[in-house]
Amino acid sequence: MNQLEQKLSQIPPLPGIYKMLDANGQIIYIGKSKCLKKRVKSYFSKSPKQPKIERMIFFIADIDFIVTDTHLEARLLECQLIKEIKPYFNSQMKNDRRYFYLKLANSGHSHVMSIVLEREADTFGPFRRKQLIQSLIDSLTHLFPIVHENNSYAFNYHTLPEMMSPEDFIKNKQTLIQIFSEEANMLSLINQLKLCMNEEAAQYNYERATTYRDLISGLNYISHILHDYQNLLTKDILLKIPVQDGEKLFYISKSKIILTKYFSTLTQTKIDTFLAEALKTKSEIVSKWDEKAEVDFQNILFSEIQSVPEEWIIK
Repeated sequence: MNQLEQKLSQIPPLPGIYKMLDANGQIIYIGKSKCLKKRVKSYFSKSPKQPKIERMIFFIADIDFIVTDTHLEARLLECQLIKEIKPYFNSQMKNDRRYFYLKLANSGHSHVMSIVLEREADTFGPFRRKQLIQSLIDSLTHLFPIVHENNSYAFNYHTLPEMMSPEDFIKNKQTLIQIFSEEANMLSLINQLKLCMNEEAAQYNYERATTYRDLISGLNYISHILHDYQNLLTKDILLKIPVQDGEKLFYISKSKIILTKYFSTLTQTKIDTFLAEALKTKSEIVSKWDEKAEVDFQNILFSEIQSVPEEWIIK
């Protein structure tokens, strides 16, 4: 049995992260799984694989792994290590400096929004999906100006984007700030776009209906980042996750895990003691905030919290 086969036989069927190493001991890929044994072995099965995976397998000379109690911890550790090590074959999460902001212009006629790399006045974000945001920027030009009227939004679809007067430009910007700043306003616009999409589809104007559909998709993505994440940032959450032979508590505040602890048996007294320790720890933490780097960790925490049963969330 060679070294690689020996390592494969040692990997347990538990959650954690794995590191693929080349002949020089360099980490070329980091991944995570709910079941390390099954996931890592799948790389060496005879089933068809993506060309990128086939190329990576050729360079794998060794495998390291770290077992975690939960899939949540595996995902967070994977994210942290990818940012620190930046393995060659990892594409996601390692280049967060490229994450960007959506900026509203101060003046002009048609170029209302643009993509910038740093936060400035009248910017929203940061975002990761550049192609989707650029497509949204292009599509919205067909609706400008958008004006807030009678608790609703007035706009017309223009086959070719129209030049706006300075007055309309300012009104349009004020409307966009209102939409991007408040979740209810964003949902109101999305609902109006859904009505427009259905009307166009009913009249067999499928190309225009598709434009409305893409606008809805882009605005839903923006709403998710700006509002769903913000809701997570403003909450303190006590999470209870079953683990082997017990349960593990997580105290999460401002999208960061403040304290974790394993319990073979969990009682209300133990929960209260854990909460008191977590609140004390929280008050002592002084952390620097890097909003671009935090986007990935927020995404992990949000998706995990959304996916767990309600009874796992104590507070």
